[in-house]
Parts: sequence; structure tokens; C-alpha cells
Amino acid sequence: MAGESSSDLTIIVHKNPSESHLSELGIKSWPKWGCSPGKYQLKFDAQETCYLLRGKVKVYRKNSSEVISEFGAGDLVILPEGLSCTWDVSVAVDKHYKFESSSSSS
Repeated sequence: MAGESSSDLTIIVHKNPSESHLSELGIKSWPKWGCSPGKYQLKFDAQETCYLLRGKVKVYRKNSSEVISEFGAGDLVILPEGLSCTWDVSVAVDKHYKFESSSSSS
């Protein structure tokens, strides 16, 4: 973990995961979060897995115009711990989310 640069941090997007996969993860029991269109500076202190019920997001690397990911309604997204970025939300977001605990079980 030490010495990782932010360029190593990859956002994983699963387009249209199956209902069985979503229920396996227990998505419907996860907390919900939403935001209106706009730009948001975010830093992920823990890995977040989220499932977008609605919305459309472009993610830019912090202090950059480089788009590193795009996702929207129906996507299951894994955001890595340590990621600093800007979310450009063009369609209001409504999502279920879960943070991984930082205590690693390795």
C-alpha cells in the first residue's frame, strides 16, 4: 500500500450486473446516498462499492481535465481507497453504497 501513486488507482465499472449478483451482494440493504447535478470534489478514504439506481457521472482525476471513468444508472462501481477526484454529475445520482472496512483480513 505504501508508495502507491494516485495514477495506480482504477475505478472498476460493471455494466448492468445481474439481479442474482446484486442480491448476492445484499445491495438493497446498503445505505442510500444521492446528489443533484453539479461538480463534487471527493476523496475515498476506504474502498467504496456502489450501485447507481439513477444518475450519470463523469469522473475526473483531481486537478485535471482527464476523464478517468464514466458511469450511470444500472452500473455497479468499485472506487478504490485513496482516490481523489471530481465527480461531474449531469443527471442527479441516487445510489446504494458500502465502504469496505480498512482492517484488512489478509
